[in-house]
Amino acid sequence: MDVRFDYYSWGDDVQVNKLDDNWEKQWFGAGIFYEGSEQVEVDVFKKLEKRKVLSNVEKAGLLSKAEELGFTLSSIEKLGVFSKAEELGLLSLLEKVAGTSPSTLASAALPILVVAVAAVVLIPDDSTGLVVVQALVAGALTVGAAGLLIGSVVLGGLQEAD
Repeated sequence: MDVRFDYYSWGDDVQVNKLDDNWEKQWFGAGIFYEGSEQVEVDVFKKLEKRKVLSNVEKAGLLSKAEELGFTLSSIEKLGVFSKAEELGLLSLLEKVAGTSPSTLASAALPILVVAVAAVVLIPDDSTGLVVVQALVAGALTVGAAGLLIGSVVLGGLQEAD
């Protein structure tokens, strides 16, 4: 027997209740019915264009300030940043991240912060080498978690309704 339930509540914050056909009992996760906000496809690049981000960067003089600091297009070219980004698949990763929920990014930051704290607590301070390893691991994880949190705020701002 295939039974489908759809409940639509129309208002400011549209909630959709759906039956998850692929649900199976596990020790974690949501039940057979899940509730969430209606997912809306957001084209981040169109939002950037609509908000005239490039024009604002130009008006603020950020490019000339970056050039004064030695950050020019020729320096990017010499470093091979764009080709390395293509090789690593960072552009497709950026596209996937831009299509995800900001709350997913923020939620991913919490376990990373927990692991960073665990690295500080669990790696002993017996030698200089271990302290360096402790600092590098905790620092890298903290920077990653901070990047996810900041990215979620930026992405939330880009995805919010006009």
